[in-house]
Amino acid sequence: MPRRHDIDALRVIAFGLLILYHVGMVYVVDWGFHIKSPSLLPWVEWPMVLVNRWRMSLLFLISGLALGLVLARQAPGRLAAKRSWRLLLPLAFGIVAIVPVQAWCEARMLGTYDAGFGTFLLRYLQFRPWPAGTFAGAEYGLTWNHLWYLPYLWAYTMLVLAALPLLRRLGGARLRDWLTARGRWLLWLLPPAWYLFALVVLDPRFPSTHALVDDWFNHARYLVAFVFGVLVAGSEPVWEALRARRRTLLAIALATGGLYLALRALGRWTPDADALALMPAEGWRALVRVVQTVYWWTALLSLLAWGFHALNRPWPGLAYASEAVYPWYILHQSLIVLAAYWLIPFGLGPLWEPLLVLAITVAGCALLYELPIRRTPWLRPLFGLPARVGGRVQMTGPMTPQASA
Repeated sequence: MPRRHDIDALRVIAFGLLILYHVGMVYVVDWGFHIKSPSLLPWVEWPMVLVNRWRMSLLFLISGLALGLVLARQAPGRLAAKRSWRLLLPLAFGIVAIVPVQAWCEARMLGTYDAGFGTFLLRYLQFRPWPAGTFAGAEYGLTWNHLWYLPYLWAYTMLVLAALPLLRRLGGARLRDWLTARGRWLLWLLPPAWYLFALVVLDPRFPSTHALVDDWFNHARYLVAFVFGVLVAGSEPVWEALRARRRTLLAIALATGGLYLALRALGRWTPDADALALMPAEGWRALVRVVQTVYWWTALLSLLAWGFHALNRPWPGLAYASEAVYPWYILHQSLIVLAAYWLIPFGLGPLWEPLLVLAITVAGCALLYELPIRRTPWLRPLFGLPARVGGRVQMTGPMTPQASA
């Protein structure tokens, strides 16, 4: 099977958007984050809302595609061991060595802790609960902050791998072949139907926690995207169908995305309350949920379709960027928070401060990856990179869409 360069490229783009999004979190109004600048940018909420509705679902979808492309070539037990090593080791390392600086900066900004980082780290590594409110997750004694994606991805991967033997005995391969051929209409309709159900039933009852055990709305939307990726990964008919409908999908995504923002603006800025009386409040909520659902799904499908159409070829630097993505992901938010913590006291304003936060984050990720991480054999596994084999990098892992022999 040839390497899927489009999935590599989409993954790099998705994590690039994640960095921009987390920089925006420092400056968006009314959204909680580990550190907030006094130089808030009200306008940044609108593009962030538009991206936020599908950005993490895209990452889980891509991870599902990555798993689906290697399932036929590796035994589930061996694959489970590899995925556990590549996900849980960086998670553990990140919790003890990367994330604590975020908690320290947050506590310093909140005024709940006034000692230096070394003293803070010695206390943090005891994994004893802190007074609630010291920093996000203090009551648990530790935090994984942005690394929550790793335990979620591990759990979904283990769930799929554990279900494989039963599915194979029940004829799961025949069902998958039928779904990706004659039953494609179910593939197009079931995920958004499930997402709409989750919006109506789960979202009001289970606010986002990223704590794994009680995050049922997030599980509902991320797991369905992940499983969809596993199912369609190797299906040529599905990919060709997506390519054929790429313009329609993009048009629907743009129209529903614009309508979703318009409805959001209408609810916030309508000066005349009588205008909203045209429909009961439940009717407005139902309309917003339907529009959000269609936007979520068509945005994901159009990204896959246009990626397959335009990006499925070798790109200069793509192999390098594809390997760098995982370490950059682990590092980026700690660098964002630390850069903002350093820069906020200078009062640089709403232009130079966010630009410098972004520049420091990108430069820090690039230098740390290229100099110590990429070139140090014992550091590589701590950032999710495979060991060097015979002088070459073995490009297999939980975030790569196609293993190279």
